[in-house]
Amino acid sequence: MRVRTYNDLVRDVAAMTNVMNRLFDRSLAYDYAGNGGSTEQPRPQGNVTLPIDVWATAEAFHIAAYVPGVDPSAVEITFEGDELTIRGQLPQAPAEADFVRRELYHGGFERRVSFNVPVNPDGIEAHFSNGLLTLRVPKAEAVRPKQIKVQVK
Repeated sequence: MRVRTYNDLVRDVAAMTNVMNRLFDRSLAYDYAGNGGSTEQPRPQGNVTLPIDVWATAEAFHIAAYVPGVDPSAVEITFEGDELTIRGQLPQAPAEADFVRRELYHGGFERRVSFNVPVNPDGIEAHFSNGLLTLRVPKAEAVRPKQIKVQVK
């Protein structure tokens, strides 16, 4: 008989949490590839959640998102309060296409990111290159680390 350890319990709870998150997230996004795709046009309700990477440095937050085929001028980026919103549309598939398999999502996407520290909204920069959208959101001067020099007497 195998003795279950604390780590086993933690792993089981984490696995159950992942299952529950996937269950409740289904209303926000549809996993086309995970569900085998379809020849029918998948139609989730509303916008799908845009997957992003976010990382922080001492000076700024950085956000990256893949938006292949999207016209950069059609991406709407707004900042209000402490929340940054990215919205857009993934291009429609050719109407005359006779699909054998259909897994790619076509339609609206949206992502909201809230910041827990003050940022400088006037300094936000967005760049687009080869289908990769990157944003730099600078932290407010008040929250940036200050270097204090030690003086010798």
